[in-house]
Amino acid sequence: MTPARAFFPVLLIAAWSSASAETMRFEDSAGILGASCARDIEANCRGVNLDTNRLKDCLFRNDDNLSAQCKTDYARAFEAIQKRVAARSAVTKLCERDVAKFCVGIQKGSGQAVDCLLAGPRGVSINCNKAISEAGYR
Repeated sequence: MTPARAFFPVLLIAAWSSASAETMRFEDSAGILGASCARDIEANCRGVNLDTNRLKDCLFRNDDNLSAQCKTDYARAFEAIQKRVAARSAVTKLCERDVAKFCVGIQKGSGQAVDCLLAGPRGVSINCNKAISEAGYR
């Protein structure tokens, strides 16, 4: 498996564990990187452990050697990943009251809390609903 192809699962896992209605799915961000930067990654980042941060650092360090399309798209893809991660972090704060009200006994910040809220209790706040959508949970 080439380094460029090997980084996609790592990118998705790292971003998933570590977002406006306009946030981009992690898979779409990886697709942009793959379509625009695969050759650049293979040529300039050989031997680099391709987690999200190292890949971003490698592309930044080799900016002079990247294709114009990769330069444009990698910045956009990493910005989208950062927005999605921020949106997921915001869910805990914005839905704290809703979890306490509708999901009694479920620990806040757990995946179970989001699952509970997605199960459809009526009356979930507008801000919580928006945060869940922006984070890509629905």
